[in-house]
Formats: sequence, structure tokens, C-alpha cells
Amino acid sequence: TLLLTLQVPVLRPMDLMVEATPRRVFANAHTYHINSISVNSDYETYMSADDLRINLWNFEITNQSFNIVDIKPANMEELTEVITAAEFHPHHCNTFVYSSSKGTIRLCDMRTAALCDRHAKFFEEPEDPSNRSFFSEIISSISDVKFSHSGRYIMTRDYLTVKVWDLNMENRPIETYQVHDYLRSKLCSLYENDCIFDKFECVWNGSDSVIMTGSYNNFFRMFDRNTKRDVTLEASRENSKPRAILKPRKVCVGGKRRKDEISVDSLDFSKKILHTAWHPSENIIAVAATNNLYIFQDKVN
Repeated sequence: TLLLTLQVPVLRPMDLMVEATPRRVFANAHTYHINSISVNSDYETYMSADDLRINLWNFEITNQSFNIVDIKPANMEELTEVITAAEFHPHHCNTFVYSSSKGTIRLCDMRTAALCDRHAKFFEEPEDPSNRSFFSEIISSISDVKFSHSGRYIMTRDYLTVKVWDLNMENRPIETYQVHDYLRSKLCSLYENDCIFDKFECVWNGSDSVIMTGSYNNFFRMFDRNTKRDVTLEASRENSKPRAILKPRKVCVGGKRRKDEISVDSLDFSKKILHTAWHPSENIIAVAATNNLYIFQDKVN
């Protein structure tokens, strides 16, 4: 009778299901949306940033964090700027930077005080009065900040440009790259369709010689810091067959349009590349375009 009640499990073929399960949940430290997470070079701590606060966590402690930046005013009506991005220095565990919606970057040193409300360095480029417009403050808001792998420079992305700053020079960037300057005349319509508030990221290649950032129409831009050359490439299912070589794209502003150019008026602003990543040592990039992820690499012989 024992043999009759014994049931052996049967293996049935099924589709592979991938599931992500959290190993730890770090909770109850933020009132607003988290915009940045950065792991410290000590590999024991990391920080998380929202609009008004930056918290420092220990990997082993999930229910408690240490507030290291708090810019929340006593009266919220006095709020003039918010934190937009934050990152730890790649080598010095006491140093981090955070950017603001006013286009400024603050470098803080955790050795000076427990609460880093006073910055060690303040990076800001004076505004050119001739370029002042209704949209100046919106487009100067920094959407991403990244230390170079060497730790010598920081890169910031605002709506129209990417800037590279030397940590030893606070009054102006050492390099400025125009991502899509042809949109300067379109700011009014970009404001009306809310695109002007899009938050683009930027990344360095492994040797800090090339920087990459996204644009509209599924375009992404690369700037070579040594040769000063730049290129516009497109990540789309129509143009990206496996092992196909990407052709540079050009945007035409007014006047005659060449055969291989695309008019600024026919750009698709619903197709945008906000997130990009570069392999730490090889020339392999990942580009997120809406719900598609594209991986490109240097031409392999």
C-alpha cells in the first residue's frame, strides 16, 4: 500500500522565466523620488539622493541611513532649487558631488562635517546675458553628473549641452559640447509638449577620451575629446540589423536638405535616448531607446 501512495514529481518542459528577487530592501528614508544611487569606493557604503536630501547607507544596515545633505527649507515656499543627481568620487571615499536644477555643482567632503551643507567647491558658469530667455533657467538645469574614471574631471549634462569641468577650476567648464543646438529655436514647442523637462544621462568611455549622451529621434551623440570630432548615430529597429555598421546621421536646419540628412522639423520627439552605458574597459555601449535595449561594439575584424 505504501508503494501505491508514493508519487514521483514529473518534469514538464516550460518557458524559461527570469525573476529578480531583492536580497535586501533599504526602506523609509526618502520622501521624494530617488534620482541617484552611487556606491562608494570603500565598497561598504552607498548614497541615495532625492530632490531635497542625500542619505548615506551601510550595505549591512537596511533600516537606518545617515543624512549627509539636506537642502529642505523651513518654509517650502522658499524652495528655489532641487538636487538633480549625485555621485561619489571613484577613488576618494570622502568626496562626492551633487548637481542642482539651477545648473550648479557642489563638491562636498565628508571629513569636514557630519552634515555636508557647506560645500568644499562650487562649480558654476556665469550666464551670458545675450542668451537670456524665458527658458534659460529650465535648460540650465543639470540632469546628470559623472566623475571621470581618473577622478580628475566631472561631466555634466543639461538640456542642450555636455560640459567637462576640471576639479581645480570652479568658474567655468574646460570643454562644452553642443548636443542638439538646432533645438534652440524649438524651445517653445518643446516646452509645450513637456520635452524640455526630459532628463538625459551622459557617460565616459573607459579611458575618459570619449563621451556619449542621448538625443531625440533615437539619436545618440559621441564626442572625442582629443580630436574634437563628434558623430550622431541612430538606434532604431529599422536601421539596426545584427552586425550592421551604423551610418552617421546629420540634422539639417532650414535651407536645402541633402539626401542623407534629416530635417529638424521631422524629428520624432517621442523617441528619445535618456539612458546610455559604456563598458568599463572595452568599446561596447548599451543604449536604451524607449522599450528597446541596443548593444553596439567596435567593428570586429
